[in-house]
Amino acid sequence: MNEAGDCDVFVIAEAGVNHNGSLALALELVDAAAEAGADAVKFQTFDADALVSRDAPKAEYQRRAGDAVETQWEMLRRLELTRGAHAALHQRCAALGIEFMSTPFDLGSLDFLVRECNLRRIKLGSGEVTNAPLLFAAGRSGRPVILSTGMSTLAEVEDAVAVLAAGAFAPTEPQSLAECCRLLDAAALRALRGRVTLLHCTTDYPAAAESLNLRAISTLAAQFGLDVGLSDHSLGRDVAVAAVALGARVIEKHFTLDRTMEGPDHAASLEPAEFADLVRAVRTVGASLGDGVKRPAPAEVKNTAVARRSLVAARPIAAGEPLGPANLLAKRPGTGLSPMLYFDLCGTPAARSFAVDEAIER
Repeated sequence: MNEAGDCDVFVIAEAGVNHNGSLALALELVDAAAEAGADAVKFQTFDADALVSRDAPKAEYQRRAGDAVETQWEMLRRLELTRGAHAALHQRCAALGIEFMSTPFDLGSLDFLVRECNLRRIKLGSGEVTNAPLLFAAGRSGRPVILSTGMSTLAEVEDAVAVLAAGAFAPTEPQSLAECCRLLDAAALRALRGRVTLLHCTTDYPAAAESLNLRAISTLAAQFGLDVGLSDHSLGRDVAVAAVALGARVIEKHFTLDRTMEGPDHAASLEPAEFADLVRAVRTVGASLGDGVKRPAPAEVKNTAVARRSLVAARPIAAGEPLGPANLLAKRPGTGLSPMLYFDLCGTPAARSFAVDEAIER
């Protein structure tokens, strides 16, 4: 199993609420995610009463995808997964060798996922960047945390990381945000490596290319020195592949069995064959990145002598004759003196006589 801190890219199939409240459909999503090659399949765990007010409106994309009159609370009540459903999903994931993940949206859900589901890592959505109590509890859990950063400024991300650090390292609950921020020094950031991953994200469904600002992935990496990735709400696979080339170590992508289903996230999701294609592309790009050190790859060393050149005699050369443009050429194979020594040899006497095309010796 790939880990977010390993060299390979960790791919999360974001099933989210694309089960439409049906355990049978959720189990099908697990099966399809495993078949597509994802490292993890992620759902959402929430108590609608703890998450939204009764009269909270839906987002525009949610209204487009379903009942425009229905409140957000009513929609979420339909989409809650029971505790028993979580157990069934966890069991199916274990049987298929894919990691079970779920995003908590309230403190009770976080506690349930950590204590009863024994999640290996916690994924927090972009809406929680300013949710200090949930961030602190996630840091306190001792689990690695993946945090999406949609809708956020760099300063807001820094505050969120500070609260996570306070949860992880502070002996007592801080008395202020400023106290959390004081804890976030270089040593704390070093200690968070491998424990916190930041996902760049554009919180729109689907997100248009001009809104994605993928270079922010590099900004997050440079600012915090933590693993980074992308929670991708764009259409298709191209943006996720580009993110990996920019250094993303985690890719999260919405996943559905059928994009035409009614529900808030289906339209911005990939279907199984598309997701499998994304996984293959991400694996290829991830494998191609290497460590950044410019040196010959082992596979190309055998071609060096064939492709490079050596200094040879352009015509017969007598012993003692001055070497230079009139009697030297650079020709394959590259088994003799490098042509990079051409300037050093010009004007020096030939060490002995050379026949045409014979490799020059010093």
